[in-house]
Amino acid sequence: MIRASVCMATYRGAPFVREQIDSILEQLHADDELVIVDDASPDDTVAVIEQVDDPRIRLHTESANRGYVRTFESAIRQARGKYIMLADQDDVWTAGRLELMITQLDTSLVVAGNYSVLGEEGRMPARRPLRPGYNRQFGWNTLAILVGYRPYFGCAMGFRCELVPDLVPFPEIFIESHDLWLAILGNATRSISHLSDVVVERRLHDYNVTPLKWRPLGTILTARLMLARGMLIARRRVRMRPPRSIV
Repeated sequence: MIRASVCMATYRGAPFVREQIDSILEQLHADDELVIVDDASPDDTVAVIEQVDDPRIRLHTESANRGYVRTFESAIRQARGKYIMLADQDDVWTAGRLELMITQLDTSLVVAGNYSVLGEEGRMPARRPLRPGYNRQFGWNTLAILVGYRPYFGCAMGFRCELVPDLVPFPEIFIESHDLWLAILGNATRSISHLSDVVVERRLHDYNVTPLKWRPLGTILTARLMLARGMLIARRRVRMRPPRSIV
């Protein structure tokens, strides 16, 4: 039995991925695993990963680039653990993150925490951070996702394996923001915990997938339409599944 699976998608991550892997492995038990799917990186990302001699690492390399959303989906499909965590290639986990989130997942299908900025003395992002008071505000959380007011980031999230049949396949409309799809589903199942704790230090650089600047209005509206459609899909999937007990 695998206790926890950490799912990581990599692409052109050679400069940073080793530091992230080390921060994750420090927290894994012998019965945990780190599932890495490389999205056909043209640099030395795979070579850097292969230099880490640890049996808990399971590396899969794609033959063609599919994008980070489908790469994360592939990693989730390969996960064997009861608890599943998401990890970006260029961040650093904070100490105690894994056990803290597993504790929350003993009573919830999804857990979400906060991030700080790596190298800037724990600076929190400008937007209002998540807090436990959001735990029962499922409707407000969903509305806040739609307007961009809840900072759900996949690198600071985890979920139980019972959610996987609803989570994957990711809806085809999600060409970005797989983390918001996870947050939508967590609120749709009415089983999501929010932490005030910082669980990851996020590295900000010119190649972050999440944009660091405001996007054009047309792009924002297209993204909002995608999220609205995703909410309808989540409701349908949840209705089709039998009630799930968390044990």
